[in-house]
Amino acid sequence: MTGQTSDHTATSDAPPIDVLVAGGGYVGLATAVAVKAAAMHLRVLVIDASPPGSWKKDPRASAIAAAAARMLNRLGCWQPILPEAQPINEMIVTDSRTSDPVRPVFLTFDGEVVSGEPFAHMVENRTLNAALHAKAGELGVEIIEGVGVDSFDVGANTVAVHLSDGLVFEARLLVAADGVRSRLRDRAGIKTVQWDYGQSGIVCTVHHERPHNGRAEEHFLPAGPFATLPLRGNRSSLVWTERTRDAERIVKQDDFLFEADLEQRFGHRLGQIKVEGPRRAFPLGLMLVREFVKPRFALVGDAAHGIHPIAGQGLNLGFRDAAALAEVIVETDRLGLDIGSLAALERYQAWRRFDTVQMGVTTDLLNRLFSNDITPVRAIRDIGLGLVDRMPRMKQFFIRQASGLTRNTPRLLQGEAI
Repeated sequence: MTGQTSDHTATSDAPPIDVLVAGGGYVGLATAVAVKAAAMHLRVLVIDASPPGSWKKDPRASAIAAAAARMLNRLGCWQPILPEAQPINEMIVTDSRTSDPVRPVFLTFDGEVVSGEPFAHMVENRTLNAALHAKAGELGVEIIEGVGVDSFDVGANTVAVHLSDGLVFEARLLVAADGVRSRLRDRAGIKTVQWDYGQSGIVCTVHHERPHNGRAEEHFLPAGPFATLPLRGNRSSLVWTERTRDAERIVKQDDFLFEADLEQRFGHRLGQIKVEGPRRAFPLGLMLVREFVKPRFALVGDAAHGIHPIAGQGLNLGFRDAAALAEVIVETDRLGLDIGSLAALERYQAWRRFDTVQMGVTTDLLNRLFSNDITPVRAIRDIGLGLVDRMPRMKQFFIRQASGLTRNTPRLLQGEAI
């Protein structure tokens, strides 16, 4: 147990938890911290099924959009992250085959939303998680690790949350942040729309001889996008999309063969490359929920949506959920109303539903458009990329979209307090 949790007992005589978050990943922690920071009198508990401290071993990295960085800064989490964060100063887009000797650049983006503010930073997951855990402990968010939520029963005024160790907590609101295969979503009876792309994303970190200068690259290859994202030092995080059967074969190769396949896609611009740490492959698909909420129950993050990583927006969509739900909870509480009522939660659902469907459809269309080698389609998309590259206002629009600073953005994502 971490945070403020010690001798936890849950009895019918104990005061109920105001907000119980099931899932201690970035989005679950961000939701808990955002609520507690704005309403210190509310009792917030996080139940994390992962083994204690396992987040410290996460080798992956994530793109943190400008809006999410503003939220983390407002919550007091960004300053400890910033020394380890790598700003993305530039992004280029190519469209080619792996056998092509030259990869023509069709689209380039400068990396600033406004002067001095990059549209995104790359942050290693353990750094992000450490900052959120530290702030949760500072604010008095209670955390129980190594125990999962088995089930829950919704009553008139509270929801009884049953843990895998036999404890039962009464809460006014249960927030499910338990991932794309959410058991709690299924138990709530929330239906989904989903399909498999037949692709997997290979994720790893590489060290290279020459500096990247903060440049991110997205290479559209016939099997799917190959993205190189800059990390601190001469390192980059890779998201390499392949057909699932090929991805499984590639990941199982020895280091020499894996790096040979990787070099064919990565190129020689940054000199010799060397894989650091483990490499993993994750199946890719689209998953959107039909409902975000039920009485005393709300979904956030991957439990509510799973999209293709082609635009790097998965985690940032989750942070938008966290900011929106926290704002709804806090404002409902300030009015003296029930934070777990369906009337309150439907405002959150209305706020987030269109954004997630729009992003899901956009990434789906982009993946279908670019993950193929059909000559007429390739010609049309390359002309389109070239036209966008000659339209500064259009490019600025795409940068704003990628930064998360869109219309109707929750206050935290604008850098404002709730």
